[in-house]
Parts: sequence; C-alpha cells; structure tokens
Amino acid sequence: MATPDLTAHPVAAKYAILVDVGYLYAAAGEVLLGAKERKEYRVAADELIQALKKHAMERIPGELLRVYWYDAARDRVPTVDQRVIAQLPWVKVRLGNLNARGQQKGVDAQIRSDLEALARHHAVTDTVLIAGDEDMVPAVEAAQAYGVRVHLWGVEPPFGTNQAERLVWESDTVEILGADFLRNYFSRAPQPVAPAPSPPSPAQVFAGRTPIVKPPAKAPIGQVTKLGPSRPRVEEVGEHVAQKWILTRGRDNIRDLLPGPILPTVIDTELLIEAEKELGHSLRPYPEARVWLRDGFWARVYREFDLGVGVSSK
Repeated sequence: MATPDLTAHPVAAKYAILVDVGYLYAAAGEVLLGAKERKEYRVAADELIQALKKHAMERIPGELLRVYWYDAARDRVPTVDQRVIAQLPWVKVRLGNLNARGQQKGVDAQIRSDLEALARHHAVTDTVLIAGDEDMVPAVEAAQAYGVRVHLWGVEPPFGTNQAERLVWESDTVEILGADFLRNYFSRAPQPVAPAPSPPSPAQVFAGRTPIVKPPAKAPIGQVTKLGPSRPRVEEVGEHVAQKWILTRGRDNIRDLLPGPILPTVIDTELLIEAEKELGHSLRPYPEARVWLRDGFWARVYREFDLGVGVSSK
C-alpha cells in the first residue's frame, strides 16, 4: 500500500491591488519633492501602476485580478490623467468627489465596499492595500473574517509615520515603499511659460504691397475635386471644443495638458469626435483638417493661460 503524501502543497494566490491615490500621491509628493499640493508635480501613472503590479507579483505568487485605482474629481468628471489611466488593461478607476476645498469625498467608502465585497464573494485570497487612513480598519477586519489576507503598503514618510497605527496593527503584513522605488515616476510640474511677444499680423507684414493673385489650380481632365472643410471653420470648432472643456472639465484639468502641443491619444480622439459632431461630417479623410483642429484647440488653451500660440504636432 502506497504511503500517502502528507506534504502541504502551496495554493496559488489570487489577489487585487487597491490604491488610495490621494494618499499615495500626497505621501510620495511630500517625501520626494517637498510638495504640498498635487498641482506641484506630475506623475507617470501608467508606469507607476506597472511597477506596483510587478512588485506585488514578486511578493504574492499567483494571479492578479485587477488594480483598483481610487481617486477624486470635481463633480466626478474625470481629468485627462484619469481618462488615460482608465484605458489601461486590468485597471479599474473609481472616482469620488473633489469639493471646493480640494478634499476627497466618498473615496474611503468605495475602498471599504470593494474590499469587503471581494472577500465576501471569495474573489481573492489576498489584497494589497495602499492607504493610510484608520477608516480602513473595519473593512480590513471584515475581509480577514472571510479568510482574506491583507497586505498593507505605505510610502516612506519624511519623518514619523503617515499611516494610522491601528491600520498597521490589523494588517497581515506591512511594507514601506521607499523613495528610491517611487522616484522615477514623480517629477516637478513645469513652471508657467512667460507670454511670447505677439508676432506681426499679416496685414502689418504685407502693408503697402500689391497682392499677387494666382489663378485657381485646375484639376486634371476627368478628375473630380473632393472639397474638404475650410481651415477657418475647423479651427473655430477646435477653439469651441477647448472652450467647452475648460467650462465643463475645469481649468486645472485642462492645465494638465500643458505645455503641449501633443495630446494624449485618448484626448485627441475625443477632440476629433466632438468636432465631427459639430461639423456634421467626418474629418477622417482630411489629415490636414486634423492639424487645423488641434491648432484651434491649442490657440484657445494658450489664450486661457496667457501663453504664446504654438502649432500642433502633426
């Protein structure tokens, strides 16, 4: 009779990463740059998320369910960065509200709800929680009651601690992400550019000169000329979309696009779609019209922030 194998066989974990972005950004901005507000720095969020996923994989052998990215926005209207992050694979963006004082509302409640739900439905065996608020303690205890291990990660503080003591006590493991780990993903925001001197207008440059009128070019015999939209009309629509976004998404969110003139792919696509709606026809067959559209967009944005007018990247 064969002897039964009584050796314990490790079971691969299934885990989720829950990130309180307000805590992560504020703590990292302080220790790396001495910054007090998010507008003082820029974050390569997509690269940071990849680094967090790799770090978790090295510590928890198993399968990643997804990354939950908890942030806030005014009236829950996502910012440019949040829209880009939401397009990343295996990332779920959850937004709370950002009030007039810059305070997050509803974010902690979303984290607690998801943590408890994941544990209750046995969707995960482990969770990585990047947070510091004591309000997380009841959710940690609830998850543990369902058999889920909670791994608390924090950010290296410049001094003292930036996580609630009880939250540290209740977590199964605790790890501090050092400044060296985070440094490559945070950089100081560029300073506002001084207004450029206004170039002379065409009327000033060509004053007193006799205009040379060229006859219109003739299309080859048998070829039908395909007329596209006019440049002034397309630039006007680009400016109108920029104006609408400034009003609906806020100046701070649009400022995130500066210094330009390259737009993130997600935002560039949104600009094209909105412009086509206003024009009533597609701009896809006219590459030059896409450039005019961006020029109009940037012209309005630069005026909003008193910057010199630039030219879009083709």
